[in-house]
Amino acid sequence: MEQQDLNKRLIMAFVLSFLVFVGYSYLFTKAPQNETAKQALEQTNSSSPKAPTIKSDDKSTPQGVTASKNTPTSSNSDVLLSVHSHSYKITIDSLGRIAQYELLEDKYKTKDGKDLQILGKNETKPLEVRFTDTKINDEAFKTPYIYEGSSNVDVTNGAKTITLTQKLSSVTITKTITIQPNGAYSLDVKTSSPVAYFITPGHRPMADSSRYMLVRGVLIKTKDGVIKTIEDKKAKGDEVFKGATIASAFDRYVATIFYNFKDGMNVSILKVENDNPLIFVEGKPNLHLGGYIGPKEHNILAAIDPKLTDVIEFGWFTFLSKPFFHILLAIHNAIGNWGWAIILFTLLVKLVLFPLSYKGMMSMQKLKDLAPKMKDLKEKYKDDPAKMNMKMMEMYKKHGVNPMGGCLPMLLQIPVFFALYRVLLNADELQGAAWIHGWIDNLAVADPYYILPILMGASMWFQQRITPNNFTDPMQEKIFKWFPVGMALMFIIMPFPSGLVLYWVTNNLFTIGQQYVINKAYAKHKEAAKHNKG
Repeated sequence: MEQQDLNKRLIMAFVLSFLVFVGYSYLFTKAPQNETAKQALEQTNSSSPKAPTIKSDDKSTPQGVTASKNTPTSSNSDVLLSVHSHSYKITIDSLGRIAQYELLEDKYKTKDGKDLQILGKNETKPLEVRFTDTKINDEAFKTPYIYEGSSNVDVTNGAKTITLTQKLSSVTITKTITIQPNGAYSLDVKTSSPVAYFITPGHRPMADSSRYMLVRGVLIKTKDGVIKTIEDKKAKGDEVFKGATIASAFDRYVATIFYNFKDGMNVSILKVENDNPLIFVEGKPNLHLGGYIGPKEHNILAAIDPKLTDVIEFGWFTFLSKPFFHILLAIHNAIGNWGWAIILFTLLVKLVLFPLSYKGMMSMQKLKDLAPKMKDLKEKYKDDPAKMNMKMMEMYKKHGVNPMGGCLPMLLQIPVFFALYRVLLNADELQGAAWIHGWIDNLAVADPYYILPILMGASMWFQQRITPNNFTDPMQEKIFKWFPVGMALMFIIMPFPSGLVLYWVTNNLFTIGQQYVINKAYAKHKEAAKHNKG
């Protein structure tokens, strides 16, 4: 197969993969309901979702939790206290749960200017306790916790401890929570007598309504250090992890987390509505857990404990996305601008791949010059494909051409693009991050003026103009000529993060520069060859 034909097929494979990977999810997948927007549009008195019982003989699963009266809806009258810092506000209800968590920073504001609430109204809340004894469980959801202290706790300047007590007929439960300014907290649960119970970090946050193919669900780090992800709609309901160190329920940018790096946790997954996963941790008479709720921001998680950065999940390409993210983070920390960090990262990728790109582009130039001879061979040996291939390979060897030379750089760029796509789509740091003020004020959303998508299409068109080609199929030539227009329109119709488009534009510009260098180098090579022959 000729290198040109293979390159064309690789490009088409890349485009099709891109459309399946991204376009289909945007155009045909129903967007997840944003609970905050839903609350603003309508008030509902619908009952809470019912959680089915896990049927298991394993003592570390909440098998005794019934499907009724286990997730009651809180109202404003149920609020016990609120905790706030400069960046968040936590509301704790009369059942000792985190009823709501609001992000107060400007970059998280909703379109109507309100603070973003990340917990679904009728979903299971963080710190909810469920008992395997159904009688105790029913009583617990009818008995409010007692709290003695200020109803407005300010942790802006330091951690504060609150104590919540629930007195049931057969047992007293005490929750002691020490909350830090960054959203981290320590949780101690004590029971006055031995009783089987479970506690949850809650249903995953519902803070993003994007229609992209995002990973949402729960993440467990096992005692062996293996990361297990159970996505929404894929829970079996019988998953059990003994000695797990991290249990995280996460959305695109935010998460609610339990962790215990010293003793581990016995974690069970309950399958709830739509086969979504819900985390439960087995309780003890004296249970101690670390916790966090808020943005999956690397610096915050690393400050709590570097091991918590494992909850930053990038989906299929995590093995590439994580190192890419750390490189981008290092560049950003050095220059202080995410837009320029993306540009410098792109330059770094091009420099690393340049030796391969140089060889591939030189092979394309040589193949272009050999096109007439290749055409003659095809015509001469059209009835003998084996001999035609043999003669072509002899010609390639004679002229020092590697017909596969241009493929490897392109093959390497495909996983690089998708891995970076995941980073730019999931990194909380890009929310509200500006590149050029007044134009790109938020790299996590689309270019408001469509300048970057247009530049992307224009640079792709110009790149085609200066790249050697050898089209033999008129239809194929038309498709490739209109390809830049189609890509530009797709990026305008689907609001891709401007950070991703910036990467693509920058990559095109650097490729154009490379092509000019190779074109000049090859021209000199041909002149030298002619001079030597003469």
